[in-house]
This record gives sequence, structure tokens and C-alpha cells, in this order.
Amino acid sequence: MVVPLFVGRGKSIHALEQALKAEGPIFLVAQKDSKENDPAIAQLYSVGTVAKVLQMLRLPDGTVKVLVEGLWRARLLEMVQSEPCFVVKVERLMAFTPRTPELEALVRAVRDAFQYYARLNKKISQDLVSSISQLEEPDRLTDSILPHLNVKLEERQRLLEVMDPRERLEQLLALLQGEIEILEIERKIRARVKKQMEKSQREYYLSEQMRAIQKEMGEKDDFRNEIQELEKRLEEKRLSEEAREKALHELRKLKMMSPMSAEATVVRNYIDWILSLPWAEYTEEKLDIEEAGRILEEDHYGLEQPKERILECLAVQSLVERIKGPILCFVGPPGVGKTSLGRSIARATGRKFVRLSLGGVRDEAEIRGHRRTYIGALPGKIIQSMKKAGSSNPVFLLDEVDKMSMDFRGDPSAALLEVLDPEQNHAFNDHYLDLDYDLSRVMFITTANT
Repeated sequence: MVVPLFVGRGKSIHALEQALKAEGPIFLVAQKDSKENDPAIAQLYSVGTVAKVLQMLRLPDGTVKVLVEGLWRARLLEMVQSEPCFVVKVERLMAFTPRTPELEALVRAVRDAFQYYARLNKKISQDLVSSISQLEEPDRLTDSILPHLNVKLEERQRLLEVMDPRERLEQLLALLQGEIEILEIERKIRARVKKQMEKSQREYYLSEQMRAIQKEMGEKDDFRNEIQELEKRLEEKRLSEEAREKALHELRKLKMMSPMSAEATVVRNYIDWILSLPWAEYTEEKLDIEEAGRILEEDHYGLEQPKERILECLAVQSLVERIKGPILCFVGPPGVGKTSLGRSIARATGRKFVRLSLGGVRDEAEIRGHRRTYIGALPGKIIQSMKKAGSSNPVFLLDEVDKMSMDFRGDPSAALLEVLDPEQNHAFNDHYLDLDYDLSRVMFITTANT
């Protein structure tokens, strides 16, 4: 095999000149520490290659480019001379192994592996693959393939020192398989990166194309600004994982729509509803019983039994982190202060207050909302009231709960069960949103007339 070498050390250049002048061979051997500029004979490996100098060219920077042809492996026996260059005595390393079926199988396996390696490594020419595929002699096959593998010097030297051709082929095959595995992983990584780049470039191209079409149609950038505003709100808003995935999905759909289409308006309103709701926004609760009693006395004269029951409920809440189960229901004739008691409870606990009148509600959709497939669909009164409250833990007054009725459109009282049941209301599902909304931190109060 003929290889070019670049030589810069004085001793090595002098040895090349002497070998070229005498038309004799030169012994090429690697040093153990590549950082050593003037290695001693003990710092060199004992096994190297005897080569013939074919051509030598001095370069302007003082280094020498030399073309050498490897002849055979040799082992260093002793040093004859150290100045002005190393002159050594070597012995030729030869190994004779009979051609067995096992050795023949190894030769074929190494050739096939190198051909596959060359298909993965574009730096290896097809001419080289063709010439190596013609080699039959095991040692020559090993010496021809090894320089083209990206392995460390220690691995190359170890393989150079192995005498048994069968063992050399086995070790070379292991190195080839390791390099093939690395190249396959690199190819997968490149393909994945390329696919991601193509996807982002495609999205950018389509976005620019849509922008150009909108400009030609005379549409302004209001739609794009609105989408950017929605993206900013979505990034800043604290949402549940389900709600964030849904909002991102709908926002991607909105980007691909014409801003004047009816479907774009529906999607826009839906995203706006998701972003307008309080998902994890809680007001700080005040559970001072004495202060609550003072506020109740200040707002209402008399009503001792209702106020005592309210203070009992607040006292239990102050002892446990979350209270599940009891819902206060104020029953009495109109005008005695049932609704204003709920407002006083909100003031005493530091929560927001929201009121929903259930008188005359006959449709289940009033509670659960309409599905988005209907024109003009909206969320139910519960979700609308939560948006109005702007907090995830308000005092929610359900006024005149006894005035609800039912007809052919459904029973709203059955839908209200999911709202009030502490085992279900942590995942209240409105038909319009089609998302689980947590109502478990809401303090529900109901009123009824006698």
C-alpha cells in the first residue's frame, strides 16, 4: 500500500534522505507518546512496517512530503546508531496459516462488512472497495482495510502486533462492526435533524405564502397580530396540561384558516374562553373566626342561628386544609337576607363572590353549555360565572335552587349534581369546553324559598 506522509523532525528527514540516497528500505514505527518531540528508542513501539521511499518533496515551511510503499511487518531488535538518525536492526514478521473453511469464512465476512461500511462512509471510493474485494491473502486484507477505519492509534498498533492471521481478522471484524454501528447511529441522527429542519422550513414557507396571499387580497395584519397576542397569552397563562394541549392544537388550526371564515371565528372564541378562565388563580383565604363574626354582625342584625351555623362551617375550614361535603343551604321567605349572607361570607373569607340565579332554568345546557357544533354555542352558566369571578376559589351562590324545573330538553338538576358533588366536581366537564375544570376549591352556597 502506498501512502503519503508529512515529516518535520530533523532525525526523520535525515533518515529519509539516507534511505532515498542508498535506495534502501526505511523502518516506520509509531511512538508511544505523540507529544514527545525527540523520543528515545525506548519510547517507540517495537513492531512497525518496513517501507520503500518512492518520492520526497521539500515544502516551503521546511517540512517534507514523502511517498512510501509498505513492504512487510518487522520487529525492532536493537539500535545500531542514534545520530544523526536512528539506524536499527529488525527482523521480518511472517506467519503461515493454512487455508481452512473457518479462515475463508472470516475473509468473506470481513470483505462484506467493509463493503457495507463503505456504503455508509462516503469518503471511501468505489475503486478502493473493488480492489479490496479482490484480496484473498488474510494479512494483506487486514493491512489494506485498517488504515480506512476511524480507530485510535493504540487499536491499530495492537492489531499490527498480532501474529495469527485468523485472530487479526477476528479483531478487524469487531472493529468494523463497531464503526458500522456508530455510522448507522450518525445516519439516524442526521435523518432526524434533516426531517425537523424540513418541517420547520415547510411551516415557514407556508406561513410566508399565506401572508403573501392575504396581502394580495387586501387583508391587513390584524389577524396575524391577534394570533401573536393569543400565543403570548397562552405562553403566560397557567393552564392544566390538557387545556394547554387543546389550546395549542386549536391555535395551529387557526393559523391555517382564512381570517374571514366562520370557522376561524368559532376557533378564536373557543381559545379566548380557555384563556379567560381562572385555571389555577386563587385568592388568599382569611379564616379568622372572630373577624368573620364581626362582619356578619355588621351586615345583618339578628339571624343568630344562620350566623352560628356559618361560623361553625368556617371554623371547620380553618382546621382542615380542604373541606369536602357540606354545602350551606339557606331556606326562608324572600327578602330575609339569604343572598346578602352569601356576600358577607365572601367578604369575611376574602374570596370573590359570584351569584347565579336558577329560577326558571329548564334546560340542561344552561348548566353544562352547548357543544361547539351548534351555531352560537356558549359555555354553561357555571363556566361563565367562573370567568366573571376571575378566581378558582370564589364563594358561588346558587340562588333559588328550588325554582328549577325540567322539560323535554333535560333535567338541569341532574347536571347540577356534578357541580356540587365533591367526588365529581374536581373534573367538571362543560360541553362547550370539552375539558375537565376543577370546581373543588369553590365554596358553594344554595338558597331556597319557603
